[in-house]
Amino acid sequence: MDKRSLRLAAESVQPAPFVIPGATGGIFRIQILNEDAGRGVVTSIVHIPPGGVIPAHCHRAGAEMHYLLEGDLTDGGEALPIGGFTTQAAGVVHGPHESRGGARVLTVQSWQSADGDFDFEPAAEATEATPTGELQDGRLPSPGTQKVDEGAQEQAREEAASPEGKGYS
Repeated sequence: MDKRSLRLAAESVQPAPFVIPGATGGIFRIQILNEDAGRGVVTSIVHIPPGGVIPAHCHRAGAEMHYLLEGDLTDGGEALPIGGFTTQAAGVVHGPHESRGGARVLTVQSWQSADGDFDFEPAAEATEATPTGELQDGRLPSPGTQKVDEGAQEQAREEAASPEGKGYS
């Protein structure tokens, strides 16, 4: 899909307020472009307000990818350029995501919502139960130093290969 097609698809969906646990800095909005439970994917554009901060967190249900369409975005302390791309595996603590001037971020996630529930676990809660995040001196590890649970990664790969995906029921 080229940028023009994406813009046209997005124009047909009005951004709706989106509550993200622990987020600060204004009203976050989301445009759901596609939800496909059968394939296990949801595609959206997240609108981060100027000064918006999404705290460090993880998603247990699946991986996610972010592509910065416009604005500015700092992910885990590193600035992402417009057109920059980042991806996180299921269960890996990532973020915080911050924007000084506001941003629009194309987000593709393994199926993470059902009946309004969203798979979002703040890092403070995720660290005790997440084998991928270990506390060091009471702090989360910096990106790139997180240990990967190979068993969980293999299970995620198997679920991704399944034609039904993990989904929710």
